[in-house]
Amino acid sequence: MADTLGLAIGVMVCPANVGERAGAMKLLESLKYPMRRLQKILVDKGFSGDDITKWVKDNFNCIWEVSKRAEAQKGFVVESKRWVVERTFAWIGKYRRLSKDHEFYENTSESFIYLALIRKMLRNLTAVNS
Repeated sequence: MADTLGLAIGVMVCPANVGERAGAMKLLESLKYPMRRLQKILVDKGFSGDDITKWVKDNFNCIWEVSKRAEAQKGFVVESKRWVVERTFAWIGKYRRLSKDHEFYENTSESFIYLALIRKMLRNLTAVNS
């Protein structure tokens, strides 16, 4: 889960047999602090469904918006705001340890993702603007 700047709000690595919506619910439940300013969660079509939309509205009082491309659309077109998360994945993929799934335990993978994004944030904070 990333904010509009591409910075991680939460990370959860799950086994392949956990569905996207179930994983999203687990991630949202695991967040340690209330997100009072959260107004909308933008997801791709793999997270669509009335059950999770209602669950998010009831538990977080925010909008669960599914980003879908137009049915008549053919070929590749950049979808609104989806590039933010893809950019975060690209930042993570630059680290050799995270470019492939080498870890045995999920929490080890999560820790390395957090470390990579902390390093990215620190580099952004210490960058000298000329």
